[in-house]
Amino acid sequence: MKTEAGKAELVESIQALQQKLEELEGAIAPIIPQDWLTTDLTMPQLKVMLILWREGPARMSELASGLGVTLATATGVVDRLVEKDYIVREGLPGDRRVVICRLSEEGQDFMKALWMSGRMQIGRILGVMTPEQIKIVAQGTEVFIQAARKLQSASNGKRTPESPAS
Repeated sequence: MKTEAGKAELVESIQALQQKLEELEGAIAPIIPQDWLTTDLTMPQLKVMLILWREGPARMSELASGLGVTLATATGVVDRLVEKDYIVREGLPGDRRVVICRLSEEGQDFMKALWMSGRMQIGRILGVMTPEQIKIVAQGTEVFIQAARKLQSASNGKRTPESPAS
């Protein structure tokens, strides 16, 4: 069992790390990839794209739940993405009431481009580090991966906003 002093030290360490993460966000914000800033998607549209990118084809009701909005609101968001040729809507064979949404080829290309621009930016940041610093980042990243997997296991593999897919 942890002592009160141990708990206080843990809380203090977590708060210090959260402060460092805020500093990291501040340092990264000015160098966010330009294509992230110039996308013609609204935040709800981007969220739908991310859900479909991460989870694969989904029912309209699943998208509405993922966005935390009504089915009517999610339908409007999807309508605009269909107009942009980023999403394809399909009926479920045997049950025309069910609508499945998936990324179109253009939607997949768009998401790949966003993903790759982020990876390139990380590469640029890593490129100015020493080999020793990169090793430290790799070790810290591995610890984060392990912790995230613990959270995912604790939720029985169910993906929630608190335990994203790996």
